[in-house]
Amino acid sequence: MKKIIQFIIFILIGLMLNINQLSANEKIKIGLIVPLSGEYKSIGISILKATRLAINKIDDNKIEIIPRDTKSDPETTLKVSKELQEMGVKIIIGPVFNKNLVYLGELNELTFLSLSNTNTNNPKNVISAGINAISQIRAIKKFQEYKNIERSILLIPNSKFRTEIEDAVVKTKIKLKDKFIYDTDPTILTSQIEKLTRYPQRKQNLKDEIKRLENSDDTNKEKKISRLKKRDTLGGINFDSVIIADFDESLKSVTTSLLYTDVSSKRVNYITLNQWFDESILKEKNLQPIYFPSINKENYNIFVSEYFKIHEEYPNQVSFLSFDLVGLVYFLVYKNDFIVDDKIFYKKNKFKGKMGVFEISRNNISHILNFYVAENNKFKKIF
Repeated sequence: MKKIIQFIIFILIGLMLNINQLSANEKIKIGLIVPLSGEYKSIGISILKATRLAINKIDDNKIEIIPRDTKSDPETTLKVSKELQEMGVKIIIGPVFNKNLVYLGELNELTFLSLSNTNTNNPKNVISAGINAISQIRAIKKFQEYKNIERSILLIPNSKFRTEIEDAVVKTKIKLKDKFIYDTDPTILTSQIEKLTRYPQRKQNLKDEIKRLENSDDTNKEKKISRLKKRDTLGGINFDSVIIADFDESLKSVTTSLLYTDVSSKRVNYITLNQWFDESILKEKNLQPIYFPSINKENYNIFVSEYFKIHEEYPNQVSFLSFDLVGLVYFLVYKNDFIVDDKIFYKKNKFKGKMGVFEISRNNISHILNFYVAENNKFKKIF
């Protein structure tokens, strides 16, 4: 009887070893759902090329990318995701746009790494992997401490991004003197900035001081009046920095309004969100210096160079994120003994990608960002 039991145990151990061997030899299938046709085809193809570049860098035949075309349509996104699930895929990179997440909660056995930076109202099985507001505000908070900034005013556009920013402010506990919601219409914006910066009062202060000197017996009044007439306003402002949660032309509209109200970047610190090293900022000398959190520029330049060398075209910015996500999935699966389960993104982990450091915990991804300044027509790293 004892020999029979020993034989059964031996057989069971052998079976378990064979199962583990099979598991180790199985390919890690990563789905990729992006628009490969239609209006956003170029973005999807750039992402696909970047993920293949990542696969070549990893150089492990255990990992396989299986792409599917979403056509940037929510129903098509659901359909192709089901196809991938039937093929044994458990982790999918994508979709690109937040609108295509709407039906993905139905596929609760799949984990989606959305390329969007939007965290609010996502299905539970969707992890936003983009550079979200929390990551950016956390980096700005670090910059405040670095530069001893104590009286920041946060300017938020009245747009769909507003909720994300306000949520990030609460979660990061960033120190603010005030928060102001502004209209994106430039004609309304200027009057709002005038009120915020007390421009009419400071303008009147200048007129009153010139008039006072003109009626005074001050021996140097002519020189003083001459100097005052070169100014636009007179009087202090009650903040030392302005954080502008905006991008592109809208960002420039805000800075133009600030300049108009005599609040220049030489007078207070201009801080904004990740600008992806937008070269047009370097042409706007009046808004420099302007500070912002971002990905690692040196690594980004290397990625762009390698991508261009192979494809003879420049990649879309979001493709840099997809490049890192392939490495992230491989790293987590490797640490999990090549077993893909729903705990991979739940355990606390850090992954150093090309973009920077990814922090993974409780099915959330955040980024530890670098900080840069656009000044003297170039981008300079601060930390």
